Amino acid sequence: MDERKNFGSKLGVVMAAAGSAVGLGNVWRFPTEVGNNGGAAFILIYLLCVALVGLPVMLGEFVIGRHTHANTISAYQQLAPGKWWRIQGVNGVFVAFMILSYYIVIAGWTLYYLVQALAFRLSGPQDYTQVFSQFVSSPWQPLLCAVVFMLMTHLVIARGVQSGIERFSKVMMPMLLLIICVLMVCSFSMPGTSESLTFLLKPDFSKVTPTVVLSAMGQAFFSLSLAMGCLCTYASYFGPDTNLVKTALNVSVIDTIVAVLSGFIIFPAVFSVDGVEADVGPGLVFITLPNVFEMAFHNVPVIGYVFTVLFYMLLLLAALTSSISLHESVTAYLLERFHLPRGRASGLVSVSCMTLGVLCTLSFGVLSGYTLFGLTFFDLFDFLASKVLLPLGGIVISLFVGYYLDRRIVRNEITNNGSLTFRLFGLYIFLTRYVVPVAIAAIFVNELFL
Repeated sequence: MDERKNFGSKLGVVMAAAGSAVGLGNVWRFPTEVGNNGGAAFILIYLLCVALVGLPVMLGEFVIGRHTHANTISAYQQLAPGKWWRIQGVNGVFVAFMILSYYIVIAGWTLYYLVQALAFRLSGPQDYTQVFSQFVSSPWQPLLCAVVFMLMTHLVIARGVQSGIERFSKVMMPMLLLIICVLMVCSFSMPGTSESLTFLLKPDFSKVTPTVVLSAMGQAFFSLSLAMGCLCTYASYFGPDTNLVKTALNVSVIDTIVAVLSGFIIFPAVFSVDGVEADVGPGLVFITLPNVFEMAFHNVPVIGYVFTVLFYMLLLLAALTSSISLHESVTAYLLERFHLPRGRASGLVSVSCMTLGVLCTLSFGVLSGYTLFGLTFFDLFDFLASKVLLPLGGIVISLFVGYYLDRRIVRNEITNNGSLTFRLFGLYIFLTRYVVPVAIAAIFVNELFL
């Protein structure tokens, strides 16, 4: 087995962990949730949920990962030998494997649309609903894109922690943030800027309902990539001098900035075009936005071309940073459990996920008529992972850290054995014990039954 290495720098720690959190959901799910739940008021509630729910869980995963310096399954086995808590370790790795299997399908779509944008095929008036439908129902085009994307992810993982994950995170995350800034500047030149800024910055609390609050909590939980084993795995590569609280804050801030600025990119374009309603989920970025971009920039096609290319490049980078962390969560387990070389372990994960990815890809085409419990393979994987296993995992993590884990371990990890001061330790334990489990349980019920 390859020698276990840590991240080589503090910047690498933050960029890698932030890359794990930042994903496609930041760019399309967050703006969709903002649009459906009242704009600025939702954003304020979301920020509060990140602080009260997201940060405690993230910090708990950091504590578990760095204290054990092991993969997610082994981490729980070390801390709770012979106890049922180890099931969460298995759940984390399994969820990462399942999500990666269908995540590469959507990521492959972003790759395809980037190529189409570069080739001037997303310009001019056309039926983008038909374009998207024909592409996803094709028996080979989406599959080829998913394979290429998985290969990109595999090549990073196969290079290791420092030479692969850390090095590429240091390049991809600044590039992602730079693209966001450029897109935002271009977006602010649109006629709908004033209306979008009012919508995003002027809260209307009359629109706040219990459903809006639950949606904000759910978005905060899923946006930070909690309970997937990714953050716990990355934390196992943290050095003894890493400030866990500061790292968690930095990751949360970067993740939130990407999500909020994505709204500042998308809404001026949407408000600039009359009569356009944003679809939910993938339809927003593969059907609605190409149409919006074409209409918004029809008088300046050069800017429209650059804007569209950069937007899909942003999506691809966001997808890649998340897929790398999902892949590493599973690869780390194979490395340490079966003592495999990194190349072989990462290869097994890539081939296995791609095999399931074939089923997910074809769910939109030749296998669309095959269902389990009324769901296609893609929808079934998404339902089990995001609506069942992730919320349950978040509850278990908060209970494990809040009640089972030795308080001295938690304090020592957060304070780096007393070298750092953390005056909010009592509040952190309170949130972890009482607030977080109840909040995530509410998310679970809302997502599953309401």
